[in-house]
Amino acid sequence: MSTIDWDALHAEAVRMTSLSYAAYSHYPVGVAGLVDDGRIVSGCNVENAAYGATLCAECGMVSQLAATGGGRLVAVSCVDGHGTSLIPCGRCRQLLWEHGGPECLVMTPLGIRTMAEMLPQAFGPDHLTSYAQGSD
Repeated sequence: MSTIDWDALHAEAVRMTSLSYAAYSHYPVGVAGLVDDGRIVSGCNVENAAYGATLCAECGMVSQLAATGGGRLVAVSCVDGHGTSLIPCGRCRQLLWEHGGPECLVMTPLGIRTMAEMLPQAFGPDHLTSYAQGSD
């Protein structure tokens, strides 16, 4: 995939903030990701009175990715309700690593970064495979 339409990803992420359920924090978050087959998947945060049960926008996006045929995330844009780029939280960085890998690109407030830059020395499926095979 030679070009990434960051404007389209940003626009979809902004659109998703309008669908957010942010009844407690009043902080809507939207995210959009480009899949390796050209699809765009998206999500928004869904809060819960039991704060720990709140779903980040990236959770919804990854659920949509799985529900629409899977694939690998190539690029991701995550924004707040003003359209400002956000850094995914630690849990969501793990989700992006799992479904995009070290090369997945993320638009951040400081520009485009790879997941390898955002989650150095990440734990991933290869660790589980290696362990199951008895190697380190």
